[in-house]
Amino acid sequence: MMTDFDITETTVSEIHDAMRAGEVTSRELVDRYRERIEAYDRAGPELNGVVTLNPDAPDRAAELDETFAESGPVGPLHGIPVLVKDQAETAGLTTTFGSAVFEEYVPETDATVVRKLRDAGAVVLAKTNLCDWAASWFGYSSATGRTKNPYALARDPGGSSAGTGAGVAANLGTIGVGEDTGGSVRVPAAYCNLFGIRVTTGLISRTGFAPLVARQDTPGPMARTVADMARLLDVMVGYDPDDEWTGATAMATDDDYVDHLDADALDGARIGVLRAAFGADDAPAAEVEPVSAVVEEALAAMADAGATLVDPVSIPDLDEQVDDTSLYVLQAKRDLNDFLAERPGAPADSVEAIDDAGDPHPCVADLFDAIVDGPADPIDDPDYWAAVAAQERLRRHVVRVHAEHDLDAVAFPDVPVLPPTEEQLRDGTYTTMAFPTNTVVGSQSSCPAVSLPAGFTDEGIPVGVELLGTPFAEPRLIELAASYESAADPRRPPATAPPLDD
Repeated sequence: MMTDFDITETTVSEIHDAMRAGEVTSRELVDRYRERIEAYDRAGPELNGVVTLNPDAPDRAAELDETFAESGPVGPLHGIPVLVKDQAETAGLTTTFGSAVFEEYVPETDATVVRKLRDAGAVVLAKTNLCDWAASWFGYSSATGRTKNPYALARDPGGSSAGTGAGVAANLGTIGVGEDTGGSVRVPAAYCNLFGIRVTTGLISRTGFAPLVARQDTPGPMARTVADMARLLDVMVGYDPDDEWTGATAMATDDDYVDHLDADALDGARIGVLRAAFGADDAPAAEVEPVSAVVEEALAAMADAGATLVDPVSIPDLDEQVDDTSLYVLQAKRDLNDFLAERPGAPADSVEAIDDAGDPHPCVADLFDAIVDGPADPIDDPDYWAAVAAQERLRRHVVRVHAEHDLDAVAFPDVPVLPPTEEQLRDGTYTTMAFPTNTVVGSQSSCPAVSLPAGFTDEGIPVGVELLGTPFAEPRLIELAASYESAADPRRPPATAPPLDD
């Protein structure tokens, strides 16, 4: 017999309070979320964000309930059902990487982040959809098809962490794991009214995640509240001897990120407004103006909370620097091929073999096709080294604008246009390689950035605002995010996935 605990919009701390009070168990949570997945992901609006339900989740939750009764919680995420992007390998559980070619691939080991989740007491509830090999901004995959935006079913939820974004927004899990190479945590966070953070590259292990550009790849948390985002981040961050980039953790704070939930952090903060990122002059007004209007409201909320808006600030030749720092076509083929070569039981051992076995979904194929034609090893390609040097230059410019204006963060829309419609993606209005997302500024400079729900357009479409920091400024970004959340209260659930009747 289930209790009447309401899982919609609940948080980790609320769940743990309810567990201590005997009002809910982890097993009940798993069952309730599975009911919602059946009602809203498989049926109803058919969000199609979940690729695979974990059949072991109920038993895992029941074991955690027994442990809780005997000795208390095993970790900070005890009994919490988590949605995990299907880019992360999960031992004994199908991992598709968004590709129909890998529909029956079952890894033998967990990705490091998945192991850390389990060690923290979490329940891996389900794996979530992503575009083929995370190589797009959109929620289409050859493995499972189209994921819908729960706020506007005709529109895209953003990619590549589309299923995690749609699933967490629709309360199909408590919290979720995405991965961000160019913006794949922050784009769906922006388009699904969530909080999501991209950390300084190297703070979170990538071991067991299919790569795209190793210099930029990082898993990241996605949540409905800043507190839950910080709790998940605390579990995910850490050194991994199997990922040399995680040596960066030696330069990070020793504080817990949950200790930086400061509701007053905007009072006295200085936020630079990067006007050059509010949409190109030739961008369609119908796509840009609604986004800009909502972002202006979010900036006003920051100012009302005591922040000084330094408006405008600039990064020299921003568009040119974004183009010059792009490594997708130059580096991704080598990184993916190295990853696949280490998996002898995989159904394909190279991007060429994947391409021969089955094409990516046509709505997301352009970048993958370019990757297939890219260099097998860019080490002798001067264009590659020019782009690597350009990334270092972009980082210097990001740091410099902070120093020049004594800033705590730089603000701009995550994406200056509305979420694309299915029609726009099918007719080629937007393509992966030409999509105007601003999230690449943080990714291609290896700087941290947090996406905040800015609010909604008059038509109820979510918009995100990004705060970009300097390397290892995650604690300050979390402080600012928590303060903004307290001042603006921007989160609201989608009408397409209301509470279920008992």
